Amino acid sequence: MPKRSVRLIALCAALAVTRCATTQVGATDVSMPAHDGALDDRGDASPRDASGDVAEDAGLDAARDAGPVVVSASFDVQGHRGARGLRPENTLPSFERALTLGVDTLETDLHLSSDGALIVWHDPTIDDRLCRIDPRAEPPLPPEPSARPRIRALSASQLRKYRCDRVTGGEQRAEPEVVSGDDYHLLELSELFDFVGRYSSDARVPEAARARAVRVRFDLETKRSIEDPTAIDDGFDGTSPGPFERALVALVRARGLEDRVIVQSFDPRSLRAVRALSSAITTSLLTVGAETPENVRATGAAIWSPSGGFAMRAAVTAAHRAGLRVIPWTINDPAQFRVLLSHGVDGVITDRPDLLLRAITR
Repeated sequence: MPKRSVRLIALCAALAVTRCATTQVGATDVSMPAHDGALDDRGDASPRDASGDVAEDAGLDAARDAGPVVVSASFDVQGHRGARGLRPENTLPSFERALTLGVDTLETDLHLSSDGALIVWHDPTIDDRLCRIDPRAEPPLPPEPSARPRIRALSASQLRKYRCDRVTGGEQRAEPEVVSGDDYHLLELSELFDFVGRYSSDARVPEAARARAVRVRFDLETKRSIEDPTAIDDGFDGTSPGPFERALVALVRARGLEDRVIVQSFDPRSLRAVRALSSAITTSLLTVGAETPENVRATGAAIWSPSGGFAMRAAVTAAHRAGLRVIPWTINDPAQFRVLLSHGVDGVITDRPDLLLRAITR
């Protein structure tokens, strides 16, 4: 594509969306399973210049070489599905890697099992690109991942027999961690909460990391979808809280974590359901394209999480004027991260917290 003379901010914003089109894991762009409304998995929706071509950035190399940027203590670095760019996603080693690196928030996804357990997983199905049946699992065994069984059709005990340690590329490694070891089984949300508690009190963990874990937050994405009601399939009528949201709020409340949990979703109905059950839990609206602050506020959300290329300076300023925080996804390049910092974002969701944490100081 020929280079064009356009402003740096527009260039960087365009590149941000382009990079979101395929989630970057390390140095390799890896196609990921379908994501309900997620731009990083659905293809290119980048802003384009007048000719229809995605604008190229000629000035990001200098940004990559710049020193750390000072951010406020409240700036929120969220580890996407743990540290997805370094460990297989949504597993205990992935979350442990994120904790050890020093994230402020662990971001993850939630589904519902056939017996009502909250399951930590992104897709509505299990597939053999990411998972296999644990060779140590005892019969009866669940369906093979190649059959793409639906999470909603399986019990929590069946789901526990999957080992999700397949490496998808880049810098990702299925290596053991200090506390979780090589435990790559499919998780329940309650197990994630338990694990963070264990990590924060384990003497093998450096004191600073333990102290961070005591106050780490959780950003929990409900995988409800208007387009695919069977993703959760709990009889939700779109208005009254369904069993999914009820189970989530009940667990968070029982663990005393309402002040440390964000519930995010692309489905505003799910956010309204959570807010109806708990005014203490912060909610965040995920969006793919441009959005107005008024529409975000109408869901009851306090946070707007746009795809990275749509966190333009004017959009961020308008969101702040409406009292919203802005935390875009999924930002893996330190140079585009610096551009978003200059736009005034309040945090980022990233597969590579190792890279972005090096770019900031508090």
